[in-house]
Amino acid sequence: MASYDVIIIGSGPGGYVCAIRCAQLGLKVACVEGRETLGGTCLNVGCIPSKALLHASHMLHEAEHNFAAMGLKGKSPSVDWKQMMSYKQDTIGQNTKGIEFLFKKNKIDWLKGWGSIPQAGKVKVGDETHDAKNIIIASGSEPASLPGVEVDEKVVVTSTGALELGKVPKKMVVIGAGVIGLELGSVYARLGAEVTVVEFLNVVTPGMDGEVQKTFQRTLKKQGLKFIMGAAVQKTESLKTKAKVHYKLRKDDSDHVLDADVVLVATGRKPFTEGLGLEALGVTMSKRGQIEVNDKWETNVPGIYAIGDVIDGPMLAHKAEDEGMAAAEQVAGKHGHVNYGVIPGVIYTHPEVANVGATEESLKEAGHAYKVGKFSFMGNGRAKANFAGDGFVKIIADKDTDRILGAHIIGPAAGDLIHEICVAMEFGASAEDLAMTCHAHPTYSEAVREAALACGDGPIHM
Repeated sequence: MASYDVIIIGSGPGGYVCAIRCAQLGLKVACVEGRETLGGTCLNVGCIPSKALLHASHMLHEAEHNFAAMGLKGKSPSVDWKQMMSYKQDTIGQNTKGIEFLFKKNKIDWLKGWGSIPQAGKVKVGDETHDAKNIIIASGSEPASLPGVEVDEKVVVTSTGALELGKVPKKMVVIGAGVIGLELGSVYARLGAEVTVVEFLNVVTPGMDGEVQKTFQRTLKKQGLKFIMGAAVQKTESLKTKAKVHYKLRKDDSDHVLDADVVLVATGRKPFTEGLGLEALGVTMSKRGQIEVNDKWETNVPGIYAIGDVIDGPMLAHKAEDEGMAAAEQVAGKHGHVNYGVIPGVIYTHPEVANVGATEESLKEAGHAYKVGKFSFMGNGRAKANFAGDGFVKIIADKDTDRILGAHIIGPAAGDLIHEICVAMEFGASAEDLAMTCHAHPTYSEAVREAALACGDGPIHM
C-alpha cells in the first residue's frame, strides 16, 4: 500500500493533464487507469484516431477532386483499408507512449486497474488499497444508449466500433447529426460509403449558430451525405451482416425503414461513474448522472474532486484539461481558474466548423443588443487558391461597447482560426482591436480580420 498527496482516477485528457500539473506543483501523484494504454477515450478510441481517418480520407478527396485542376495528373489512389487502420493505430501508439514518457518524467505512478473509492481518503485498485489526501475523479464518459437499439460493435456500432470496422461499408446509417456522427459519417462518405444521417431534430449540430447549421448541412449534402431530419428512431434490427433502422417522421408519424451494412449510433455521451462507489460514499449526483461540484471542483465529500465529462458542461477534451489544471492548483493550495465563457468547440470535417461564446439565437433570447460582422472565404485569396472558398467567419460584438461576445467559423482551418478570437475574448478585446491588428497576407486568418472590420465600417475585400 502506498500513500499519495493526490490520486487521480482516469488518464484521459483531464486526468493525465491534472496528474502532470499536480506533479509540477510538488505533490506525490498516482493515476489509476484500467486500459492497457494511457490517454482515455480521446487518445485510444476518440479524438486522435478519428482525426487520423479524417486526414487520410480528406487527402483521398483532394486527389479525386482537386489534383487534376492543379496539374497533378494520374490515377487517383485506391484505398488500402488495412494500411489505413495501421496508420491510425500507429498514430494512437505515438500519443499514448508520449503520455507514458511524461508520467515517468514527472514521477507519476500508474496504478494499473479499475479504481473504486471505499471511503474518503482511500482508493482501491485490484486487491490493493492506497491512501490519498485528495482524490480527483476524471473517469470520463461513454456513448449514450437509445431504447430499442442494441449495440454489438460489429453491425450496430458506437464511435468505438466505427473506428475498427473490418472494411468500408457500402451503406451506413448514422443515428444523430451531432459532432461524432457527422465527423465519422464524412470519413466513410469520402471512402465511398452511401451515408444517411437520421436526426430527431430539424437541424444538425444542435446548439450551434443557426446560419452555420444551414451552411454546414448544405455543404455535407454536396459531399454526398443524405439527411433525414425530424425522425425518431424506434429500433434497429441486426441480421447476420446487415441491419434495418426503423424510424417515424415526427411531422406525420409515418413509419419508415432503412437498410444498412453498418449503423453508427451517435446520440451523445453520458458520464461514466460505474464501479466507483459514489452512491455508498454519499456523493451528490444530478438527475443526468453527473457529479455535482462547487466552483473549486469539490464534491460534497471533503477531499474528493471531479473534473471533465463526469461533471456539468460541454464534453470536450480541452475543457477537461483546463479543469484538470485548475483542480490541481486547488489541491496544491493555490487558486484554479476556468473561463467557461471562452471554451471553443470544433468539428473536424472539411470544411471545419468552430465556435466560441454566444450565438445570435442566445443573445436574442436574452434581449442583448449586438452587431454582426461577417466575411466569406470566397473573398480570401489563400482560400480560393486552395479550393477552400466555402464558408465564412462571423463575429458577434456588443452593439454599444464593441466587445467581442462570440464567433462562428465554417471554413478552412476553422479549428485553428478560432483561437485568435478566444485570446481576444480572454482579454476583453473589441472587434476594432482585432480589426486594427496586422494579419499576414495571404493567410486564412485575414478572413477573421475582415469579419472584425465588418463589425465597423465594413470589410475591404467584399
